[in-house]
Amino acid sequence: MPESVSNFQKAIDSGEFVITAEIGPPKGTNIGPVIHEAEEYLKNEKVSAVNVTDIQTAVMRASSTVGCKLLIDSGIEPVLQMVTRDRNRLALMSDLLSAYILGVRNVLALTGDHVTMGDHPGTKAVYDLDSVGLLQAIGKLESGTDMGMDFKGRPNELDGAPSFFKGCCVTPCADCLEPQVIKLQKKVEAGAQFCQTQAVYDAGSFENFIESAGDPGIPILAGIVVLKSAGMAKYMNGNVPGVQVPDSIIKDLSDTPKEDRQAKTVEITAELIKELKPLCSGVHLMTLGWDHLVPPIVEQAGL
Repeated sequence: MPESVSNFQKAIDSGEFVITAEIGPPKGTNIGPVIHEAEEYLKNEKVSAVNVTDIQTAVMRASSTVGCKLLIDSGIEPVLQMVTRDRNRLALMSDLLSAYILGVRNVLALTGDHVTMGDHPGTKAVYDLDSVGLLQAIGKLESGTDMGMDFKGRPNELDGAPSFFKGCCVTPCADCLEPQVIKLQKKVEAGAQFCQTQAVYDAGSFENFIESAGDPGIPILAGIVVLKSAGMAKYMNGNVPGVQVPDSIIKDLSDTPKEDRQAKTVEITAELIKELKPLCSGVHLMTLGWDHLVPPIVEQAGL
């Protein structure tokens, strides 16, 4: 087995059930909330790595790279999320080299939400590459060249090559599974070494996907967006493709008094982890600011 390039990869390669989490860079220059979240995750040794989102939902924020550097400085291993929506291949490869120089070793390749979802709907999307193309570009950089040619038709050689632990995403609870399975296979062929999924709330649907995908050859971490309210769950059902929160969870949240809501959220998330654990290599918790709930979630899930 090739040598691991990050502690996150070592954790996955060891076969242990891993937990990853997620933060968003600031919309502005105030890094206080990011540092606070980092400190919360630093208290929990069960979290192997923390993703930093890249202009998530097309809402303008500081870069994922700077968020990763803040985590590194705080002693936390980051996963650089990189979307292809906003940059051409030149900028993507430049940002990958820059991130590597700053100490980033884990990358999650994403195509990205469409700009019409965000706060600048008139923005011109780029999509020079998709997530598969980005994985291929990373592979090129790792081989010591970039995607271009010099004036003599020879590959452009790099003065020092990066080495990343490369990830991808899939939507396991989509209405039609076949396209998701095909996409996952293409991403693995392009070099993906791990997969973090879109949000899962039903173990049965996730099991159907796992059976359809067979053995993809890479570890899969089931994604869970921590639900703060019944309204949030209903919004996700109506607006996030491939995500379906069961009515039973919505009723649980609706019937819970506001002062007990966080305890109920912990209970729901921990139960989901217990149900998903036999089917995956770990979970990716998207806490949306409720990072302080990760320790009790981990405890109640028996991890």
